[in-house]
This record gives sequence, C-alpha cells and structure tokens, in this order.
Amino acid sequence: MRLRAPSSGAYGPPMTKIEVNGAILAYDEAGEGSPVVLLHAGIADRRMWRGQVDALAARHRVIALDLRGYGDSELPPAPFAHHDDVVGLLDALGLPRAALVGCSFGGRVAVDTALTHPDRVSALALFGAPVSGYEWSEETEQLWEELVGDVDQEDFTATAAGEVRFWVVGPTRRPEDVDPELIRFAEEMDRRALAAELALSAVEVGELDPPAIDRLGELRVPVLVGVGADDLADIRRLADRIADEAPGGVRMPDIPDAAHLAPLERPEPVNAALLDFLP
Repeated sequence: MRLRAPSSGAYGPPMTKIEVNGAILAYDEAGEGSPVVLLHAGIADRRMWRGQVDALAARHRVIALDLRGYGDSELPPAPFAHHDDVVGLLDALGLPRAALVGCSFGGRVAVDTALTHPDRVSALALFGAPVSGYEWSEETEQLWEELVGDVDQEDFTATAAGEVRFWVVGPTRRPEDVDPELIRFAEEMDRRALAAELALSAVEVGELDPPAIDRLGELRVPVLVGVGADDLADIRRLADRIADEAPGGVRMPDIPDAAHLAPLERPEPVNAALLDFLP
C-alpha cells in the first residue's frame, strides 16, 4: 500500500507512506536510476538529507526513509528490527538491491542490514557511523558528562540542546562557531527523535546477534567511510577500523568544518564523494 501525502519537509516531492512489515513508514523519493536508500541519524529524521536528495537524484532513485517510530513513520506495538524494515521497504518497492547511505545510527542500521541480508545491498556509505556491539571509550563517557551532564530525559528541550551541543557542535568547537540555523534545526529534529526513542523503549527492537563490531570482514560490498573533522575521537577511530577491516573499505578524508551530522552541515563534499562512489 502506497499513500501520497503533503510533505512535512522543506524539500523534494510529497511524502509517501507505505506498509512495511505491518508498520506504515514515511519516505521521500526523487530521481531515476540505481536505487539509494538514505538512513538518518538517531538524533534526526529523513529531513537531515535535504542537501542530498536533489543532488543524488540526478543519477539515482533516491529514497529518504524515516525509520520506524521516527519522523512521520508509525510504531505499532510489535517486535521488529530496523534492518528487517529496510529490506521490507525494498520488497514493498520491488527493488532487488539498493545502496545504503547511513549517518550515525542510520549507518549502524545500514551495516546490520548488509550483514543480515547481504544479497540486498549493493554498497554502503557511512558517515559518523557507530556499529552494533561497539563500546564507547571512557574518554567519550567523560566528555558526555562535561558537555551534557545530568539532564531530565523527559525534558526534551533541555535534552535536545545537550545532545546537539555534544554531537552537532562537537567537542572541538563552541556553539558560536556553528551556524545558528543548523543548531535550531538539529534541536527541532532531536526533540522529535527523543519522543520516538521514548516510545521505542516500550517496544521489543531486534538487535543483530552476533553484533557487527567483530564481523566487519564479512562485508562483501564497497564501503565508503567518512567522518566530520570535528566529530568525536571514538567516531574517527571507528571509521578507521571499518575502512581497514571491511574488504572493500575506503576511508575518505575527514570532512572539514563538520561534526557528527556531516551530510547536513557540509553537503557539498559529501555529495561529491557519494556521486563518485555510488554504483
């Protein structure tokens, strides 16, 4: 089932909703050619790809998905796994394979999808991506305490401000160094994402078992790995590891003047890299 609705975003064609594994998921679609699915960060939704959709649509069929529970996608009270939803979306659209582009949590979902359904993924492009099973360093835990501290998790406004300071501004910059419109937009997306995560905590979400961190050598597709130069040290080290251990891994130079949401903050170098990489 596919339903058209007016878009809640600021770019692209009207939002489409489609039934996937018993849930109604929302996505934006543009262009023709080899399919590319864009998977957003956990502090965002599909709107974070507003700088990529039109650029990639010149050569590709681009699908920017709201993961289940996020953005305009529904969250039925039933067990599910995000990586199975990605393949369910491909099934619903009649697509045998697609390249997956993921940022942050979306990158984790992309890797889990490639490991669980290797015949359905043609390439991976990962920006600031953790992977399932990775444990944050003590350095990162301490940095979180310094920059965010103890906030009321039900105060979405305060929590979003802290998370955007941590992720979007990053540890090496000050808020005044960053475009205030980017901060405003990121906080608005994160408030919605925090509500999604609260709802997701009451649902059984399937995890990859065994997790991806010790299975990167099983990735049998080309893998582009990028990270903002102002992102966490853990994220930069993990990008090195993914590129080293994935047989088809390529580590692009760090993206200058960008932290964790590099595709949103610096779309030009990200788009150039994607257009050069994607099949």
